[in-house]
Amino acid sequence: MIDKRLINNVKGSKKYIFANVFFQWISLIANIFMLYSITNLIGKLYENTFIQNDIYITAIVCMAALIVRIVCSMLNTKMSYLSSKSVKITLRNQIYKKLLKLGSSYKNDVNTSEIVQVAVEGVEQLETYFGSYLPQFFYAMLAPITLFCILAPINLKAAIVLLICVPLIPISIALVQTWAKKLLSRYWGQYTALGDNFLENLQGLTTLKIYQADEYKHRQMNNEAEKFRQITMKVLRMQLNSIAIMDLVAYGGAAAGVIISISQLQIGSISLSECILIILLSAEFFLPMRLLGSFFHIAMNGMAASSKIFKLLDLPECTDGTENYKDGNIELKNVTFSYDKQNNVLNDINIIIKKNNLTAIVGKSGCGKSTISSILVGKNKDYKGLININNIELSSISEQSRMANITYIGHNAYLFKGTIKDNLLIAKPNASDEELLNVLKRVNLYDFLAQENGLETLVSEKGSNFSGGQCQRIALARALLHDSAVYIFDEATSNIDVESENDIMAEIKTLAKDKTIILISHRLANVVDADNIYVLNNGTVVENGNHLDLLKNNRYYTSLWNAQKELEDYRKEAK
Repeated sequence: MIDKRLINNVKGSKKYIFANVFFQWISLIANIFMLYSITNLIGKLYENTFIQNDIYITAIVCMAALIVRIVCSMLNTKMSYLSSKSVKITLRNQIYKKLLKLGSSYKNDVNTSEIVQVAVEGVEQLETYFGSYLPQFFYAMLAPITLFCILAPINLKAAIVLLICVPLIPISIALVQTWAKKLLSRYWGQYTALGDNFLENLQGLTTLKIYQADEYKHRQMNNEAEKFRQITMKVLRMQLNSIAIMDLVAYGGAAAGVIISISQLQIGSISLSECILIILLSAEFFLPMRLLGSFFHIAMNGMAASSKIFKLLDLPECTDGTENYKDGNIELKNVTFSYDKQNNVLNDINIIIKKNNLTAIVGKSGCGKSTISSILVGKNKDYKGLININNIELSSISEQSRMANITYIGHNAYLFKGTIKDNLLIAKPNASDEELLNVLKRVNLYDFLAQENGLETLVSEKGSNFSGGQCQRIALARALLHDSAVYIFDEATSNIDVESENDIMAEIKTLAKDKTIILISHRLANVVDADNIYVLNNGTVVENGNHLDLLKNNRYYTSLWNAQKELEDYRKEAK
């Protein structure tokens, strides 16, 4: 139950653990002095040899011992807190740094819900492991040896019997450990599965209500919850059974000490005061180990949590490049990508994206458009082929440089709870109010916000108090403030009102005059003015050129254009 790697990972907690053990040991010594003083007084009373000062001395010793024990108890609590604090800060910092190293592609290796559970509940379990179990473990080893050294000169036989009985508790713990380890591993597996299910249902609740599938998911969630309840009951049953065994050993050992001390008193090997002292200290042999046993199951839970934490920390990291981004053209040469290593989503893609040009990528849903953007921003890294930015391979560019120079705007850009100002400052923390207002004017939001509360206008979670078009404009304003060399607009005008769409498209065209712009859109009307349009079908570039040239070719692009135009004309007639 001592994980060297886990302890070495949080070296800062070691000093607090040993300080905790030291104060417990001092408290034990104080208790021994107090019991010795009391039993000595009882012996003198029995033999009628006490004097008045003996009572005063005993009272002073007892008072001093109680004060020492109270102070030690307070210091123990403080050391446990400092140890737990060190563990939480260290492990959560390691998890955070690991996620940064995994980069934007972390979701390919681990679920977000599992990260949340490990970083919150998992670390909380280890708080108890370091704050209570480890100090108690070392103290439970030290206390019986200390008591043996005290009692051996009084009666060696009783001291040996008590010391021999002590290991029976860890032996009983060891017998349970193998079963408990497997059981707690299943417990954590089911716990994370339940968390995954709950988070997924919560995020998709609106969709479930629309399709009236919430009852089905409700039953599914109940099944997962029932499985978790059953495994929890098995864990509790295991804990109660093992506690009963440890109680039997602990109190049985203490009873053996009582029997031996009385038998030794009967044959005259020890005095009455010594007999009482052995009886009173018999429990002290077993109580530390018994308390350790009660922490054992919490520790096992912590160990199961630590395996999840190390699983996350041991995830392989893609080697980050060291090159800085160089502003210029982006070229994809024979780029192939697959999510499952079997079915290619992209097949030998060749695309040239020129600076100061508006480059569009179009095609039906599922043709691979968004996959290209995900590769460029680093979410998908296991591609084959070459992606050069001004003759520097994308994989050689550091993630920090890539994130600073490539801005991605999707159709559901996230807005944080707070104010308009808070959301904009994410892109440029040192921006002045004048800069923020200017960028809001560029996206035609200034007049609307002026009627509200300006930059201090409140934003609800995910921007739920704004329309879809307003949310996209705020997201565009934030992107403009970032002022990066490359902008990727991935269906940025999808599902918004016509006015907002026109405003956003106008700003995209303005940006294209001095930035590298990639416009991904299923709506071909938005790419009519693009300098170059790449048309994808089933993960392959089937043609490219400007709008007029592609129409003249009368191929795949033309069929898409005609189909969309007919649909839009039909909608206009229907109105």
